[in-house]
Amino acid sequence: MIEVVRPGPLATVQDLGRPGHAHLGVPCSGAADGRAFRLANRLVGNPESAAGVEFTVGGGALRFRRPAWVAVTGAPLPVRIDGRACGMNAPCRVSVGGLLELGHPQFGLRSYLAVRGGITVDEVLGSRATDLLSGLGPAPLAEGDRLPVGPTAGLEDILVDAAPVVPLPEVPILRITPGPRDDWFTGEALTSLTSATFEVSPESNRVGVRLTGPRLERAREGELSSEGMVTGALQVPPSGLPIIVLADHPTTGGYPVVAVLASADVPMAAQLRPGQRIRFRA
Repeated sequence: MIEVVRPGPLATVQDLGRPGHAHLGVPCSGAADGRAFRLANRLVGNPESAAGVEFTVGGGALRFRRPAWVAVTGAPLPVRIDGRACGMNAPCRVSVGGLLELGHPQFGLRSYLAVRGGITVDEVLGSRATDLLSGLGPAPLAEGDRLPVGPTAGLEDILVDAAPVVPLPEVPILRITPGPRDDWFTGEALTSLTSATFEVSPESNRVGVRLTGPRLERAREGELSSEGMVTGALQVPPSGLPIIVLADHPTTGGYPVVAVLASADVPMAAQLRPGQRIRFRA
């Protein structure tokens, strides 16, 4: 068992989500930065799909009731085990009764903790992920919660000492493919989308990254019937201010999608913090 001493601002159990249920209105959910999440599991010899913990702006503290190998990836922050500094993106050993503490990241938003054996809370629809939109999966972590850890027998050996990670640029440039509803917007709007600078709104969350900046003006009136949504879609509500939809987004939406992020850039979008400036490139 792992005891939650301090969860930080928002900590949730995540895995790779519950794909295949969109026809039931169930989002995929799962780790917002799948790249960092997969790396954490590989570092401790877990399958990439094993459940771990997603911390938002760090600040967490966990007490381990048995020895464990752990790895922390994602937004870079101070990591301490029983007061001793440990490196990120590398496997670290926690002894019986050990206290793992996370500081706060200087940049980036979400950090990931993998524990060898995985977190084995109950599954819902084949996944242990917390979905903040639908309420499926375990509740966000709270002080005093206990997290079970799975067996380690049969897992891969720990073979990697450390993994290099590319830092997040000061002003990330996210690559987009226009459409499928770019014809709903004026030429000036599309030019603004790829030439202007946008800023991340404090109202952002795991459902979507809300942006402030130039308003994207429509070329036609009316509303769409609800359509299927994909992670990374750039949805534009009547305000004209785009939203990058993330892991907990609804399965359908009625606002036109002006563009979709390159899938390789979705993890970068998941690390955007309120107040951060970004740009788009077609």
